[in-house]
Amino acid sequence: MLAVDMVRRGAQRYRDRTALVVGERELSFRDVDVMANRIANVLLGLGCGRGTRVGLLVNNGLWSVPLDFGCLKAGVARVPLNARLSVSEHAKMLADTEVGLLVHDGDLSERALALADELDGLRLACLGPADRAQDIDLTAECERADATDPLVPLAPEDVMLLLYTSGTTGTLKAVQHTQASYAAIATNILANLISPGRDDAMLHAASLMHASGTFLLPYWMRGARSVVLPGFEPQSYVQAIEHHRVTAVNLVPTMLGMLLSGDALDGADTSSLDTIIYGASPMPRPMLEQGLERFGPKFVQYYGQTEAPLCQTVLDKADHAEGGALLSSCGHPAVDAEIRIADEDDHPVPPGEIGEIQVRAPFTMAGYHNAPERNHETMAADGWIRTRDMARADERGYLYLVDRASDMIVTGGYNVYPREVEDALGAHPAVAECAVVSAPDATWVEAVTAFTAFRPGESASTEELQATVRERLAGYKVPKRIHVVESIPKSPVGKILRRALRDPLWTDDAGEHR
Repeated sequence: MLAVDMVRRGAQRYRDRTALVVGERELSFRDVDVMANRIANVLLGLGCGRGTRVGLLVNNGLWSVPLDFGCLKAGVARVPLNARLSVSEHAKMLADTEVGLLVHDGDLSERALALADELDGLRLACLGPADRAQDIDLTAECERADATDPLVPLAPEDVMLLLYTSGTTGTLKAVQHTQASYAAIATNILANLISPGRDDAMLHAASLMHASGTFLLPYWMRGARSVVLPGFEPQSYVQAIEHHRVTAVNLVPTMLGMLLSGDALDGADTSSLDTIIYGASPMPRPMLEQGLERFGPKFVQYYGQTEAPLCQTVLDKADHAEGGALLSSCGHPAVDAEIRIADEDDHPVPPGEIGEIQVRAPFTMAGYHNAPERNHETMAADGWIRTRDMARADERGYLYLVDRASDMIVTGGYNVYPREVEDALGAHPAVAECAVVSAPDATWVEAVTAFTAFRPGESASTEELQATVRERLAGYKVPKRIHVVESIPKSPVGKILRRALRDPLWTDDAGEHR
């Protein structure tokens, strides 16, 4: 099945049911489908059809879902841009993917105009009145457009999404997903993470261009609602759960931490909430335990990445209820994924040994766009994808993330994985969040170095923090230096940007990288 077929099937089956809630507006399945048809016909009229690429500079809002579905129906490959990135990063993405049309929100017009100045021939289509005479008012065009489905002939291998990764490796690269792989992503979610019914509703506050957006199609297929917020703010988030009787949420650890540390949950009615899904970055165990105490065993964890979303492994509610060592696991392989822990030669390692997670599944990417060397590095023989994430598996097949291979610290000849040090450091009650990286050291070559942010009103000495780690880990894993910071830098999807902390430590006064 193609992703576009899933859109059509949901629209046909559920028609008058509420599909999308944005603020005070409710759109039925028919409403969303008609908007998607109009968008598809406008795009086709502008020469953007099968095999072309359209950039999207759009925040969460009323047009988010119809725009995605409209691109699907036109056969267009969408290139979402995260508004937090710089003009130069956006320009590189659009130039690299040969985007000729950029659709943007009215409140992002300044950035869109800057990109039009930067890139010759880039046309702009605003979701509202355009700033320049030559630009397109997409909403006005949609009002005049044909409301019938254009029924563009499409194939399973047609690329429908080019999504740039968050840049944790320092190199921007566009992951390509096809009509077939994106349909497989939806099936993967329904088979492994959650199986919503018609009366269910998921709340979206994280950007729909990332993991949160992958839940839209599964919920659409089951006749359930998607409630969309413009962003995450604890008070309004909890109010939305109450008001819309939300049954499921998808959180990154940062969001859960904000809910648990503030007063938004005080006196709140979250009884409708049945499932709390988390992923995107590792959940500190103390935070997870606090969440379980507050909400009960409603948690489900997924491990995945842009190259193979959404879940390669799953830690389900029963696993969370079992507790113990499993709370440090990222789960058991998904039912539709083959997982192996491999050595440098792509050979499986025995249980308990550390190796790289490799995955083979129908939801894996079709490769990076215009990056043959990176494709060669990432795509192993026989359809396996190298994740660059290091892990070990226990005798029951549960995986335990150790760290990204690129983040591993080699100090005095010993391998240290930042994640385990962060978990130990996070056990101190004063620590709100932390990140561990390598720093140059004359004796040890690389020194374990920590950056720590404290909870409001709390503090601890370096010696106290080092003692906390020393109680739990070998001496060579104890941070030699600990820097106190206000917050830890993260990507738009909540992943710790260790590179942003590590690189300045390895750059000398002349600005040269050592």
